[in-house]
Amino acid sequence: MKNPVSRFSIACGFLLLSSCALATQEPAPVKAAAEEFLRTQTKGLPGEVTISVEAPHADNSLQACTAFEAFLPQGARAWGKTNVGVRCVAGANWSLYLRARIKVMAPYLVAAHALTPGQALRQEDIATQKGDLTQLPTGTLTDPNQALGRLPGYGIQSRQPLRTDQLRQPPAVQRGQNITVISRGEGFQVSTEGVALGDAVAGQVVQVKVPSGQTRSGIAQPGGVVEMNY
Repeated sequence: MKNPVSRFSIACGFLLLSSCALATQEPAPVKAAAEEFLRTQTKGLPGEVTISVEAPHADNSLQACTAFEAFLPQGARAWGKTNVGVRCVAGANWSLYLRARIKVMAPYLVAAHALTPGQALRQEDIATQKGDLTQLPTGTLTDPNQALGRLPGYGIQSRQPLRTDQLRQPPAVQRGQNITVISRGEGFQVSTEGVALGDAVAGQVVQVKVPSGQTRSGIAQPGGVVEMNY
């Protein structure tokens, strides 16, 4: 007859192994890893950043893990509604995706009144409003210096958010304008006058007519200057 104590010990051993095999991952550490990763990704954003992550189900079938690595799926970014991945790197082998929501509450620029196309923006043309930047159109401006002196490409309604694609730089030189042409080379610099043959913003290539009657190309600079480097 078998020893009942031995049978009891064997039974307890099987129960212990079964319990270990069925151990599932606690949701809290997985969520915490995702939140910490998103905090790192959003560091330096303007305003007040709020992060919320949906935890895994408590009755998940994931094996218990001792170390995690969070990541963003290809094409995703830490902005607005997104997904964040978490993979186990010690103790098990799995990965999952959690839904996340990132809010960025900060002041942004709006039109103080209806704006006319082609009219350079002044301080009184710009106002600020606070809201969630992730819910605004891409390219919404937050710094007045990004808008001052720029020209609306079309009419903008009052209180409408100002965006980079709505505004263009004023021309540094304009067609027919008398300009200063600065020619530079190794060991020399010469200034002369010329006439711009087109419109150009600072940094763009523009053709000019120099006193000899020849047409040359140079780089437009603020203040009616065109630079030619040799």
